[in-house]
Amino acid sequence: MQLLVGTDSVHATAAICDYLENRLTSSDDVRVVATAEPGDGTAERDGREALNVASVRLAAAGRVETEFREGELVPELLEAAAAVDADEIVVGAGSADSDAAVGSTTRTLLERATRPVVVVPVPALE
Repeated sequence: MQLLVGTDSVHATAAICDYLENRLTSSDDVRVVATAEPGDGTAERDGREALNVASVRLAAAGRVETEFREGELVPELLEAAAAVDADEIVVGAGSADSDAAVGSTTRTLLERATRPVVVVPVPALE
């Protein structure tokens, strides 16, 4: 199976890895994409740290590739999913700052995606 993971933080990546760890096999390939708006140094740092976490935590997969992209999350994820012909896109539910079950970015991804999307709950930081 070819999975595309979209992330923007270590916290979201940890939740996604918790979800995937017992599901992955050596025949699965995972591409992890982190994004940040151009010029947003803090978001870029967070994204790059998230990629490091994924490469360590998803070692059960046959192959794990990481990629940092500048731009809006949804278009970048959809482009990356098409490029690797992902069977599934896996993302975190969204911002812990909101009472909404799914953040606006995740909602937009769900509306635009043409392949299955798994939305993983991201626990609130305590």
